[in-house]
Amino acid sequence: MCDCIIVGSGFCGSVIARRLAEEHNKKVVILERRNHIAGNMYDELDSNNILYQKYGPHIFHTNRHDVYSWLIQYGEWEPFKLRCMVDMDGVIVPSPFNFKAIDMMYPKDEAEKIKQELNNYYSERKKVTIVEMLECENPIIKSYAEMLFEIDYRPYTSKQWGIPPEEIDINVLKRVPVLLSYQDAYFDDIYQIMPKGGFTNFFSKLLDHPNITVILNSDAISIIKIDINSKKLILKDYPDGIPVIYTGAIDELLNYKHGYLPYRSLRFEYQTVKINSFQDAPVVAYPKAEGYTRITEYKKLPPQEVDGVTVVALEYPLPYNESNEPYYPIPTDANFLLHQLYLKELQDINNLYLCGRLADYKYYNMDDAIVRAFDVYKEII
Repeated sequence: MCDCIIVGSGFCGSVIARRLAEEHNKKVVILERRNHIAGNMYDELDSNNILYQKYGPHIFHTNRHDVYSWLIQYGEWEPFKLRCMVDMDGVIVPSPFNFKAIDMMYPKDEAEKIKQELNNYYSERKKVTIVEMLECENPIIKSYAEMLFEIDYRPYTSKQWGIPPEEIDINVLKRVPVLLSYQDAYFDDIYQIMPKGGFTNFFSKLLDHPNITVILNSDAISIIKIDINSKKLILKDYPDGIPVIYTGAIDELLNYKHGYLPYRSLRFEYQTVKINSFQDAPVVAYPKAEGYTRITEYKKLPPQEVDGVTVVALEYPLPYNESNEPYYPIPTDANFLLHQLYLKELQDINNLYLCGRLADYKYYNMDDAIVRAFDVYKEII
């Protein structure tokens, strides 16, 4: 017996599965294309017993108490505040940029002047965006912003997305603020935590319910048929009209009939280094480095007691194709319009529920993904 099919075992799929199984006694089958659960949060131990994340660094942070309180029911969690740094033409400074970064990049008198102007102009604010600073009428602030933009934001954004910053959705440039203090934590959310034993361990507990069945190495696309006439999604060998929550790429669901939705992919170059510490922070960005955008030292994410060795990953953005993974929807107006074409064609399929970064063609933090999953769960119920 099966009451519901979920395609994908990342945050969206797994959260919906648990709520349906636990709160409504629904029999749920999860079809997962990969050979593991947890989506891009998947982590595992390397040969030196260092826990590393296969698909890049993830840290859970949120200001939403409802999300936090629901999440911590499953597994043990511990506080963790991420620190990041960035290479500014050879000077490694805190990221987001703060007053310490100004002290490190400018002579003392000039640094004091910039900080004073920032405090006066943005009085009582804790942070601003680079966009606001670039448009600022104060010449000292504007000059500081232009320096940050040319050395960091422009080269990093161009390398990350494969297009000039001017073509990208302006909200991308607003994601990382400029701090008006000496605070050096990357996030300022109320809740900042990591699962003890890793994210895969957490997902194992989340999906550990008698009403949930997970089938790995299962490509749901090969058994899906969209019947426009009956307004149904049909899954071979499963009950007709059964609710289907689809978290995969929306263009693939319709065999790319309107063209491919562009994504950015990533390649990770892992290195095991026989030293105790490789860099001063878990994540260091390199805007002007050849090819890669950042280096993550996983022994610090979270801190792990392994002596004499560490593991780092260099992160190389690249275009998505059929031989790699789609990571980030590319936020441009043209791409959003293309997504709307697919969405419009699927809106009348009565038993289909789209949810997730690829299906919604939208970048989600982990808490955003959970909120989205809660909303889709309510639609299903």
